[in-house]
Amino acid sequence: MSGLLNPNEVVKKLPVIPSMVIADFGAGSGFFSIALAKALNNNGKVIALDIWPKALEALQTRAKIEKVWPVIETKIADLEKPNGSKLTSESVNMVLISNMLFQTENKINILKEAKRILQKDGFLVIIDWDPQKLPNKENLFPIDKNKINKTILDMGFKFKEDIFISDTHYCLIYIKN
Repeated sequence: MSGLLNPNEVVKKLPVIPSMVIADFGAGSGFFSIALAKALNNNGKVIALDIWPKALEALQTRAKIEKVWPVIETKIADLEKPNGSKLTSESVNMVLISNMLFQTENKINILKEAKRILQKDGFLVIIDWDPQKLPNKENLFPIDKNKINKTILDMGFKFKEDIFISDTHYCLIYIKN
């Protein structure tokens, strides 16, 4: 697959199990939340977190149309703040951070929040722009996969895999020790 991301195809490559609780950081209007909810087959839960209430309202509408609303819960959250998700520690099986890190300088706090809410052996999935492929870098803070990989390993995560998902984005999966 090349070019733009196809969330349904990307989610098929992730270690999603139907009973999981998945936190979608920076969910926006549900690009990945909807695909994750479909993969859960009405058995688990996707907690879609975003700072923008209007984006989450759009996600609620889409989820109802796609008939996955019972699986998705939306929460307004500032993920750059400590405990910003307002979720209980070690309460989720997977955290997906997609197309979010390049938009913020404060990547460490976001990653710390992901680690805090992940259960032991939970998955951290990072999907972000390859800085060389980002169309416009003005007022953005892209990070290449080698640098984010070092940061996450230094936080005590175990590397699981690097999955090819497109020519423009990378996808890295980690396990919380």
